[in-house]
Amino acid sequence: MPSKKQSAAKPPDETIFFIDRSLGIEPIRTELLSAGLAVEIHDDHFARDEEDRVRLRTVGERGWVVLTKDQRLRYRPLEIAALRASKARVFVLTAGNLRGTEIAAVFVTALPRIYKVLHSLPGPFVARVSQSGHVKVT
Repeated sequence: MPSKKQSAAKPPDETIFFIDRSLGIEPIRTELLSAGLAVEIHDDHFARDEEDRVRLRTVGERGWVVLTKDQRLRYRPLEIAALRASKARVFVLTAGNLRGTEIAAVFVTALPRIYKVLHSLPGPFVARVSQSGHVKVT
């Protein structure tokens, strides 16, 4: 019997996308739900001023996939340590000054590439997502 290979067009089973506070809530939540994804929102689980390292560790330990636009987390030692320790998988939007609908559109456009990375790399990793939807693991 031939083996079933997971499609890169779908997220790995049970994948939950965590929408970081830096992205806001709407319209990204609605757009990702419309695309058939399971999502969790920062403010439903953490205080607004929760330290990044605590949030990243918790989200990574839960196996959730982080969507953010906080590019600085790739450079701060405490956040890097939290990412590594929790095997976090993070996708950082690198385009600045986008509105909510534009941010949502970028992530939806990037979903096939995001799925490909999720299927091929276990984590920890940080991947950059460009405005065109290109995804590059750094």
